[in-house]
Amino acid sequence: MHDTSLLRLLQLASPSLPIGAYTYSQGLEAAIEAETITGESSARDWIIESLGIVGDFEAPILWRLLEGFAARDAETVTFWTERFVAARDTAEFRAETIQMGYSLSKLIVELRIADPELLEILECQPEIPLPTAFACAAEALGVPHEAALLGMLFSMIENQVLACVKSVPLGQVSGQRLLLSLHPVIEETMRHAQCLGDDELSNWAPGLSVLSMQHEVQYSRIFRS
Repeated sequence: MHDTSLLRLLQLASPSLPIGAYTYSQGLEAAIEAETITGESSARDWIIESLGIVGDFEAPILWRLLEGFAARDAETVTFWTERFVAARDTAEFRAETIQMGYSLSKLIVELRIADPELLEILECQPEIPLPTAFACAAEALGVPHEAALLGMLFSMIENQVLACVKSVPLGQVSGQRLLLSLHPVIEETMRHAQCLGDDELSNWAPGLSVLSMQHEVQYSRIFRS
Protein backbone atom coordinates (compact mmCIF):
# COMPACT_ATOMS: atom_id res chain seq x y z
CA MET A 1 0.00 0.00 0.00
CA HIS A 2 1.07 3.57 -0.64
CA ASP A 3 1.47 5.74 2.46
CA THR A 4 -1.60 7.79 1.54
CA SER A 5 -3.81 4.70 1.18
CA LEU A 6 -2.57 3.33 4.49
CA LEU A 7 -3.28 6.58 6.31
CA ARG A 8 -6.77 6.73 4.84
CA LEU A 9 -7.45 3.14 5.88
CA LEU A 10 -6.24 3.86 9.42
CA GLN A 11 -8.62 6.81 9.61
CA LEU A 12 -11.53 4.79 8.19
CA ALA A 13 -10.97 1.89 10.61
CA SER A 14 -10.20 4.09 13.63
CA PRO A 15 -12.38 3.80 16.76
CA SER A 16 -12.46 7.63 16.71
CA LEU A 17 -14.53 7.58 13.50
CA PRO A 18 -17.77 9.29 14.58
CA ILE A 19 -20.26 6.55 13.70
CA GLY A 20 -21.02 5.29 17.20
CA ALA A 21 -19.34 1.85 16.97
CA TYR A 22 -18.27 2.04 20.62
CA THR A 23 -21.92 1.98 21.72
CA TYR A 24 -22.45 -1.55 20.36
CA SER A 25 -21.15 -4.91 21.54
CA GLN A 26 -22.66 -7.05 18.72
CA GLY A 27 -24.19 -9.52 21.17
CA LEU A 28 -21.19 -9.74 23.46
CA GLU A 29 -22.83 -7.95 26.41
CA ALA A 30 -25.68 -10.47 26.42
CA ALA A 31 -23.13 -13.31 26.41
CA ILE A 32 -21.44 -11.75 29.46
CA GLU A 33 -24.81 -11.48 31.21
CA ALA A 34 -25.46 -15.16 30.44
CA GLU A 35 -21.97 -15.98 31.82
CA THR A 36 -20.89 -17.46 28.52
CA ILE A 37 -17.95 -15.06 28.74
CA THR A 38 -16.22 -14.93 32.12
CA GLY A 39 -12.57 -14.19 31.33
CA GLU A 40 -9.90 -13.79 28.67
CA SER A 41 -10.06 -17.38 27.39
CA SER A 42 -13.83 -17.49 26.97
CA ALA A 43 -13.77 -13.99 25.44
CA ARG A 44 -11.28 -15.20 22.85
CA ASP A 45 -13.47 -18.24 22.07
CA TRP A 46 -16.50 -15.98 21.63
CA ILE A 47 -14.71 -13.54 19.33
CA ILE A 48 -13.30 -16.35 17.17
CA GLU A 49 -16.81 -17.79 16.85
CA SER A 50 -18.12 -14.33 15.92
CA LEU A 51 -15.41 -13.98 13.28
CA GLY A 52 -16.54 -17.26 11.77
CA ILE A 53 -20.06 -15.87 11.36
CA VAL A 54 -18.75 -12.59 9.92
CA GLY A 55 -16.44 -14.49 7.57
CA ASP A 56 -19.33 -16.50 6.17
CA PHE A 57 -21.64 -13.56 5.51
CA GLU A 58 -20.82 -9.95 6.34
CA ALA A 59 -17.23 -10.02 5.08
CA PRO A 60 -18.05 -11.71 1.73
CA ILE A 61 -20.85 -9.19 1.20
CA LEU A 62 -18.45 -6.33 1.95
CA TRP A 63 -16.09 -7.83 -0.66
CA ARG A 64 -18.90 -7.84 -3.23
CA LEU A 65 -19.89 -4.29 -2.34
CA LEU A 66 -16.29 -3.11 -2.78
CA GLU A 67 -16.26 -4.63 -6.25
CA GLY A 68 -19.66 -3.14 -7.02
CA PHE A 69 -18.61 0.39 -6.10
CA ALA A 70 -15.31 0.00 -7.97
CA ALA A 71 -17.23 -0.95 -11.13
CA ARG A 72 -19.80 1.79 -10.47
CA ASP A 73 -22.38 -1.01 -10.66
CA ALA A 74 -25.48 0.27 -8.89
CA GLU A 75 -27.40 -2.95 -9.45
CA THR A 76 -24.77 -5.06 -7.67
CA VAL A 77 -24.55 -2.62 -4.77
CA THR A 78 -28.33 -2.58 -4.33
CA PHE A 79 -28.58 -6.38 -4.60
CA TRP A 80 -26.09 -7.04 -1.80
CA THR A 81 -27.23 -4.11 0.31
CA GLU A 82 -30.81 -5.38 0.34
CA ARG A 83 -29.74 -8.91 1.20
CA PHE A 84 -27.53 -7.79 4.02
CA VAL A 85 -30.29 -5.68 5.61
CA ALA A 86 -32.80 -8.52 5.19
CA ALA A 87 -30.42 -10.89 6.98
CA ARG A 88 -30.29 -8.81 10.17
CA ASP A 89 -32.62 -11.04 12.15
CA THR A 90 -33.15 -9.03 15.32
CA ALA A 91 -34.34 -5.47 15.81
CA GLU A 92 -31.16 -4.29 17.52
CA PHE A 93 -28.79 -5.85 14.96
CA ARG A 94 -30.75 -4.17 12.19
CA ALA A 95 -30.82 -0.84 14.01
CA GLU A 96 -27.07 -1.10 14.67
CA THR A 97 -26.00 -1.47 11.05
CA ILE A 98 -28.49 1.13 9.77
CA GLN A 99 -27.47 3.71 12.37
CA MET A 100 -23.74 3.31 11.72
CA GLY A 101 -24.29 3.15 7.97
CA TYR A 102 -26.30 6.37 8.09
CA SER A 103 -23.63 8.09 10.19
CA LEU A 104 -20.81 7.01 7.88
CA SER A 105 -22.73 7.95 4.72
CA LYS A 106 -23.42 11.38 6.21
CA LEU A 107 -19.69 11.72 6.94
CA ILE A 108 -18.84 10.77 3.34
CA VAL A 109 -21.07 13.58 2.11
CA GLU A 110 -19.78 16.16 4.57
CA LEU A 111 -16.11 15.35 3.88
CA ARG A 112 -16.75 15.48 0.11
CA ILE A 113 -14.54 12.46 -0.55
CA ALA A 114 -16.74 10.70 -3.09
CA ASP A 115 -17.31 11.56 -6.73
CA PRO A 116 -20.88 12.23 -7.92
CA GLU A 117 -21.30 8.73 -9.40
CA LEU A 118 -20.36 7.02 -6.13
CA LEU A 119 -22.63 9.33 -4.17
CA GLU A 120 -25.52 8.66 -6.49
CA ILE A 121 -25.16 4.90 -6.01
CA LEU A 122 -24.93 5.30 -2.24
CA GLU A 123 -27.83 7.69 -1.89
CA CYS A 124 -30.20 5.68 -4.09
CA GLN A 125 -30.22 2.87 -1.51
CA PRO A 126 -33.49 2.80 0.50
CA GLU A 127 -31.45 1.95 3.60
CA ILE A 128 -27.68 2.11 4.01
CA PRO A 129 -26.12 -0.52 6.29
CA LEU A 130 -22.57 -0.16 7.53
CA PRO A 131 -20.90 -2.49 4.96
CA THR A 132 -22.36 -0.46 2.09
CA ALA A 133 -21.22 2.86 3.51
CA PHE A 134 -17.80 1.42 4.40
CA ALA A 135 -17.32 0.02 0.88
CA CYS A 136 -18.26 3.37 -0.64
CA ALA A 137 -15.86 5.23 1.66
CA ALA A 138 -13.02 2.81 0.94
CA GLU A 139 -13.50 3.18 -2.81
CA ALA A 140 -13.76 6.96 -2.54
CA LEU A 141 -10.51 7.08 -0.55
CA GLY A 142 -8.68 4.73 -2.91
CA VAL A 143 -8.09 2.03 -0.30
CA PRO A 144 -7.21 -1.36 -1.90
CA HIS A 145 -9.99 -3.90 -1.48
CA GLU A 146 -8.05 -6.47 0.53
CA ALA A 147 -6.81 -3.77 2.88
CA ALA A 148 -10.34 -2.39 3.29
CA LEU A 149 -11.70 -5.84 4.13
CA LEU A 150 -8.90 -6.44 6.63
CA GLY A 151 -9.44 -2.99 8.13
CA MET A 152 -13.14 -3.51 8.72
CA LEU A 153 -12.54 -6.93 10.29
CA PHE A 154 -9.89 -5.50 12.61
CA SER A 155 -12.16 -2.60 13.53
CA MET A 156 -14.99 -4.97 14.45
CA ILE A 157 -12.75 -7.19 16.55
CA GLU A 158 -11.05 -4.25 18.25
CA ASN A 159 -14.49 -3.01 19.27
CA GLN A 160 -15.35 -6.43 20.71
CA VAL A 161 -12.10 -6.52 22.68
CA LEU A 162 -12.79 -3.02 24.03
CA ALA A 163 -16.25 -4.19 25.09
CA CYS A 164 -14.61 -7.09 26.94
CA VAL A 165 -12.17 -4.74 28.69
CA LYS A 166 -15.10 -2.63 29.91
CA SER A 167 -17.59 -5.35 30.77
CA VAL A 168 -16.01 -8.74 31.59
CA PRO A 169 -13.93 -6.93 32.85
CA LEU A 170 -10.45 -7.52 31.48
CA GLY A 171 -7.36 -5.48 32.19
CA GLN A 172 -5.79 -3.35 29.48
CA VAL A 173 -2.84 -5.76 29.11
CA SER A 174 -5.22 -8.72 28.79
CA GLY A 175 -7.15 -6.82 26.13
CA GLN A 176 -4.04 -6.11 24.09
CA ARG A 177 -2.83 -9.70 24.48
CA LEU A 178 -6.22 -10.92 23.30
CA LEU A 179 -6.24 -8.59 20.30
CA LEU A 180 -2.69 -9.57 19.30
CA SER A 181 -3.56 -13.27 19.48
CA LEU A 182 -6.47 -12.71 17.07
CA HIS A 183 -4.37 -11.26 14.22
CA PRO A 184 -3.89 -14.64 12.45
CA VAL A 185 -7.61 -15.40 12.76
CA ILE A 186 -8.51 -12.02 11.25
CA GLU A 187 -6.14 -12.66 8.32
CA GLU A 188 -7.62 -16.12 7.72
CA THR A 189 -11.14 -14.70 7.85
CA MET A 190 -10.18 -12.10 5.24
CA ARG A 191 -8.87 -14.80 2.88
CA HIS A 192 -11.89 -17.03 3.51
CA ALA A 193 -14.34 -14.23 2.72
CA GLN A 194 -12.83 -13.70 -0.72
CA CYS A 195 -13.20 -17.35 -1.71
CA LEU A 196 -16.89 -18.01 -0.99
CA GLY A 197 -19.36 -18.35 -3.83
CA ASP A 198 -22.76 -16.68 -3.61
CA ASP A 199 -24.51 -19.93 -2.67
CA GLU A 200 -22.02 -20.54 0.16
CA LEU A 201 -22.90 -17.42 2.13
CA SER A 202 -24.65 -18.05 5.45
CA ASN A 203 -25.59 -16.00 8.50
CA TRP A 204 -26.90 -19.03 10.42
CA ALA A 205 -26.26 -18.22 14.09
CA PRO A 206 -29.39 -19.03 16.14
CA GLY A 207 -27.60 -18.79 19.47
CA LEU A 208 -26.42 -15.26 18.71
CA SER A 209 -29.91 -14.29 17.53
CA VAL A 210 -31.45 -15.51 20.80
CA LEU A 211 -28.87 -13.61 22.85
CA SER A 212 -29.59 -10.47 20.83
CA MET A 213 -33.32 -10.76 21.45
CA GLN A 214 -32.69 -11.28 25.16
CA HIS A 215 -30.43 -8.24 25.17
CA GLU A 216 -33.22 -6.10 23.72
CA VAL A 217 -35.10 -6.53 27.01
CA GLN A 218 -32.12 -6.91 29.33
CA TYR A 219 -32.75 -4.93 32.52
CA SER A 220 -29.35 -3.34 32.89
CA ARG A 221 -26.98 -2.79 29.98
CA ILE A 222 -24.23 -0.50 28.76
CA PHE A 223 -24.31 -1.23 25.02
CA ARG A 224 -27.05 -0.85 22.44
CA SER A 225 -26.54 -4.39 21.07
